[in-house]
Amino acid sequence: MTLRGSLFSREVVPFYLALLALLVATLAVDAVLHLLNLVWIGKWLGIPGVLLICASFGCSLRKRKLIARGSPATLLRLHERMAWAGSLMITVHAGIHFNAVLVWLAIGAMLMNIASGLTGKFLLRRAGTRLAATTQRLRGEGLTAQAPEDRLYWNSLTYDTVKEWRVIHYPITLAFAVLGTAHIISSVIFWGWS
Repeated sequence: MTLRGSLFSREVVPFYLALLALLVATLAVDAVLHLLNLVWIGKWLGIPGVLLICASFGCSLRKRKLIARGSPATLLRLHERMAWAGSLMITVHAGIHFNAVLVWLAIGAMLMNIASGLTGKFLLRRAGTRLAATTQRLRGEGLTAQAPEDRLYWNSLTYDTVKEWRVIHYPITLAFAVLGTAHIISSVIFWGWS
């Protein structure tokens, strides 16, 4: 297998499969609701979806030492799963019944948020793995302890830059939060409640 094929299958395919899984799951749940004549459930799925996404921020709270409980790695995995499940519920809630610009904007921001989160996850993992492997290889060549660090200075600097992907992810999350909140408020104001 070529390096390119290997890299593609290890890094690019999982990213697109994660996005595709959300799309397929959304279509499947929406189709089942339509087949069982339970479309009204989709109207209510937005609420638990938003609650799941809000609850998924334990990872961020732990990282900022606002909460002391929980392992950061466990909370990160929980964040990923809860945010994915919440996003699934919200996309089913939106369904194919986009009837307002605000809904389009909120869903677009949510999908961009998912894509940026997945991009950060896969880029960071790949960069860390490559840096560790190269460091190990250089140490295996019998270099002094400082030599691998000197040779990998620019790589480690790049890795530190990649770790800052959140600089992009956070504003997208904020845009989604603002648009989602605006949608919730307008829904409460204009909803027929029937």
